[in-house]
Amino acid sequence: MRDIQGEPLLKVTDLTVEISTKAGSFFPVNGHNFSVHAGETLGIVGESGSGKSMTAMSLVRLLPKHAAHIRSGSITLNGRELLGLSESEMRKVRGSEIAMILQDPQTSLNPAFTVGEQISEALRLHNPGPRRTLRERAIDALRKVKVAAPEHRIDAYPCELSGGMRQRAVGAIAISCQPKIIIADEPTTSLDVTVQAQYLRLLRELQEETGMAILFITHDFGIVANLCQRVVVMYYGRIVESGPVDRIFANPAHPYTEALIAAVPKLRGQKGRLRTIEGQPPAPTDVVEGCPFAPRCEYAESRCFKELPPTVNADSDGEHTASCWRVVGR
Repeated sequence: MRDIQGEPLLKVTDLTVEISTKAGSFFPVNGHNFSVHAGETLGIVGESGSGKSMTAMSLVRLLPKHAAHIRSGSITLNGRELLGLSESEMRKVRGSEIAMILQDPQTSLNPAFTVGEQISEALRLHNPGPRRTLRERAIDALRKVKVAAPEHRIDAYPCELSGGMRQRAVGAIAISCQPKIIIADEPTTSLDVTVQAQYLRLLRELQEETGMAILFITHDFGIVANLCQRVVVMYYGRIVESGPVDRIFANPAHPYTEALIAAVPKLRGQKGRLRTIEGQPPAPTDVVEGCPFAPRCEYAESRCFKELPPTVNADSDGEHTASCWRVVGR
């Protein structure tokens, strides 16, 4: 693991995103605070609808127009405030400094163009050069993500590639301009277990080679344990716990985190049914008083339904934090 001391590469402070609908407004990202250092992998974990992908889209300022907007907060990349940039300035940042790998490569790749043309387009926007040079650099990007015979695959259309190969091609586009940080939004969900393991190993190798940071969004704590140094746990648009992965696995402070970890299948000593989390998260437009996880929490007390707990330190050095009345009372 790389040294992650010093100033963070990406710093998010009090970030809040509002979405307006006919049923009312709600906040899929509500007061987020986290940071990512160069060479570090930070995991963001939570159920579907917890706000993970909306957080990612906020960071690159690609929220749905006319429906969602960043209400408040700060996003700095290498000390530069992104929220103050114009759209033309932000286009220069996307791809060259911060890039994304989406869950479904079909949504990222245009079926009408070859893989090589799509990698070359990203290079041409940020690092223009002669056509032959762009092709050679595109081939090199495919080679870095372990695509077999990249000299031939570069002329293939997305439909001619397997799911794993398409996801590698999306990865090649993401790393082609050597960004400082990559946001990977559940990139292994559509892959089988064997290909998933290969892809995660590939990300680790690329990180070691380039020193890039990774923000890895997932619902799988098993992936977090193998890939990430720190983790942020989200529920109903809020960060309920964050800290080093080893500490959170050893001593989860929030009941939701505890339940998620308990739901991970164990290879040894597993008997009986897997643990589940009863109930459902609140609807996005529901007005929730108190802790949004309280109706599903086995430790909930009366004040959990009335007052939202503050975020406090769960250990002495402040690296592990949680938003739970059980932690406040320690």
